Amino acid sequence: RSGNPHTVPCKVTGKCGSVSVRFIPAPRGTGLVAAPATKKLLDMAGISDCYSSSRGHTRTMGNFLKACYYALQATYGYLTPDLWAHKPLGVSPYQEHTDFLSKTAKATA
Repeated sequence: RSGNPHTVPCKVTGKCGSVSVRFIPAPRGTGLVAAPATKKLLDMAGISDCYSSSRGHTRTMGNFLKACYYALQATYGYLTPDLWAHKPLGVSPYQEHTDFLSKTAKATA
């Protein structure tokens, strides 16, 4: 089943000071497995399912939230299926080649 994005596209990391934060994609319905401050930030970003892990001195709330923000910022470089532009399908390469050969065969005959 497909729908709107509910998690991060892949494993992403953010770092600020000594704090490193890693967001890991989670299956639909898992919820946010994170610290309370991280949950608030992810919820505001529109992510509903995500695992997180952190290292460093996470009690420094400024660096911790900045690291979370930088990890979220890294996800905006990915083009998810909901952002794909609609392109109409063209002629098959096999058909194009067949048409070319049939035109050249008539011209030489």
